[in-house]
Amino acid sequence: MSEKLMNGTCNGNGDVTSNKCNGTGKGNEIRVWCDGCYDMVHFGHANSLRQAKALGDKVIVGIHTDEEITKHKGPPVFTEEERVKMVKGIKWVDEVVLGAPYVTTLEVLDQNNCDFCVHGDDITMTAEGVDTYHLVKSANRYKEVKRTAGVSTTDLVGRMLLLTRNHFRQGSAEYDIEKEESTAKLLKLQQLQSRLGSSNMGQDSSAKSPWTGCSQFLPTTQKIIQFSDGKSPNPSDKIVYVAGAFDLFHVGHLDFLEKASKLGDYLIVGLHTDPVVNSYKGSNYPIMNLHERVLSVLACKFVNEVVIGAPYCVTEELLDHFKIDIVCHGRTPIAMEDGKIDPYAVPKTRAIFELLDSGNEMTTERIVERIISHRLEYERRNQAKEKKEIEAFEALQRQKQTQKAG
Repeated sequence: MSEKLMNGTCNGNGDVTSNKCNGTGKGNEIRVWCDGCYDMVHFGHANSLRQAKALGDKVIVGIHTDEEITKHKGPPVFTEEERVKMVKGIKWVDEVVLGAPYVTTLEVLDQNNCDFCVHGDDITMTAEGVDTYHLVKSANRYKEVKRTAGVSTTDLVGRMLLLTRNHFRQGSAEYDIEKEESTAKLLKLQQLQSRLGSSNMGQDSSAKSPWTGCSQFLPTTQKIIQFSDGKSPNPSDKIVYVAGAFDLFHVGHLDFLEKASKLGDYLIVGLHTDPVVNSYKGSNYPIMNLHERVLSVLACKFVNEVVIGAPYCVTEELLDHFKIDIVCHGRTPIAMEDGKIDPYAVPKTRAIFELLDSGNEMTTERIVERIISHRLEYERRNQAKEKKEIEAFEALQRQKQTQKAG
């Protein structure tokens, strides 16, 4: 067994088999340290934290400041306050620490009473090209878990910049990962990119970086089970239902779901299919396909259950089947089905409909606006990141070949 995983192993599905050791943290509990930027938090981040939780009792997440991230990899999409809130909303996280150093030190582990550090099996480097985990690796206080293939912040940013639609293809083309070149809009944008010297960031299936190049996320029932809490409501529970796209799961969604959860005991989220979302959002929405959105919502600590492919109109059958007591919607506009049918007519008739103000102005469209307004900055950031990752990967491959030859 490798030194990195001497107290836990990770199988090919990204699932952790834990051999929990005697912790040195508070009350002998095993405290696990994870750190990172956690910018545009997605289900890949959540899956890493889920695996970390399986190796201990408590997961403590250190988050880098905006200043640190800008220095080492370019400006973050979200502010440190937004990033802290998002990580706190993940069900496997116990504590969050803002101001984690970019290079993880033994001192930061000791200050937070953590036994070891956990990170995915990709390489993270400073602006100078130094492995950010070299200190904890040398001290044998580092463990690795499997990175979730098929999703990265780079890929999501690329989808927004390129206005691609291939992430929610249907039928026989659903898992085709070649970049889409058929629409006039995309061709026009690619011509503009060519003049500006910008890249097809995260969308090239020929893959550049082995860690953040595009590869299609393939959902499995096992992954959904791992993310689900598997608990049914108690007979006396007040059941709350909300529905929507929940695309690029963000702080606005998080605040809304927290408020909705406080209206009852059990929160069910209905997720609309990709074609339905596209019918009322247009363009290349949703940015994340249904499979990806399911895991993103399931990772939220306020959510108990998800209805995959929920009907756009809330029906009598749905309300009766799930024994729903209250239906909520945020302050965003409600699109009529076929331009005239109110999707919430039935719960309104039953007097169980409520509009909720999350108090947060963030929307998926605002995230896209942030990305596009800083387009060249983000492309330069990701190109530099990709270059360092390729160099590190090639060096790692050479080291392995040398060890084999020796």
